[in-house]
Amino acid sequence: MSSRQNGQAGEDQGGLQPRYRRAFGCVTWVYMGMLTFLAANFFLSLPFRWVGGGEIYNYVPPRLAYLGSALLVPGMVFAAALGARTYRAPRRVAGRVGAGVGALIGLSGFFSLAWLAAALGFARRDQAFRTETFADIGGIAFYLFPPLTIAATVLVVYALYSKAADSARRRRLGLIGAGLAVLAALGLALSDPGLVGIVGVIICVVSAALAGWVGGAGGYARAGGDDMIPPGATIRPREPRRKTR
Repeated sequence: MSSRQNGQAGEDQGGLQPRYRRAFGCVTWVYMGMLTFLAANFFLSLPFRWVGGGEIYNYVPPRLAYLGSALLVPGMVFAAALGARTYRAPRRVAGRVGAGVGALIGLSGFFSLAWLAAALGFARRDQAFRTETFADIGGIAFYLFPPLTIAATVLVVYALYSKAADSARRRRLGLIGAGLAVLAALGLALSDPGLVGIVGVIICVVSAALAGWVGGAGGYARAGGDDMIPPGATIRPREPRRKTR
C-alpha cells in the first residue's frame, strides 16, 4: 500500500463520524435557508415600494430581517441536533417536509414578534416596533397564543426528532401541531386585522417555506453522504468520480 493510501486511511479513521458530518452539513444549509428567506421576502416586498404608498415595503423587510436574526442561532442548534439523530431522506420528501416546517416557523415567528411587542411594550421603547400593524391585538386570542404555540412547537419537534414513533404517528403529531400553530396565529390576526399585516404574514410564510425547502432538499436530504443512507432506502449512493489520466 502506498504512503498516499496510508495517509488517506488515517484520515478516514481519524475523521468525524458520519452523523457529526451530517450535523455540520445541516447547519451549513441553515445558512443557505436563511439567505433564501431574506432574499425572498425582499423581492416579494419590492413591488409594494411603488404600490400602496410603500407602507408594506417599509414594514415587511425590516421586521423579517429582525425575525431571521432572532431565529438563526436556535435554528443552528436544532439543525445540528436533527442531523445527528436522523438519516438521509429522499429529496422530494425532505423538501416537502422542510417547506411545511419552514412555513410554520415563519407563521409562528411572525406572530410571536407581534405578541412580544404588545406584551412587553416594545412599541413604546423601540423604533423598529413602532407601527400600527397588529398593535391592538388582544382578547382571549392574546392569552391563548403562548400555550397553543408552545404545544404546537413541542408536537412538531417531537415529530421531527423522535426515533420511537413510527412515520404514521409522527405525521399525525406534526399535523396536529401545525393545526394548533395556525389556530393560534389566526386568533391574533382576527383580533386586529389589517391589510399590511395580512400581506406581511403571507410574504413571511411564503419566504419561510422556500427557505425550508432549500434546507430540506439541499441539507436534510444530502448531508452526511452515503454513510447516512438508512437501510432499505431507495436513495442511490453517489457514483465515484472517474479519474482523469
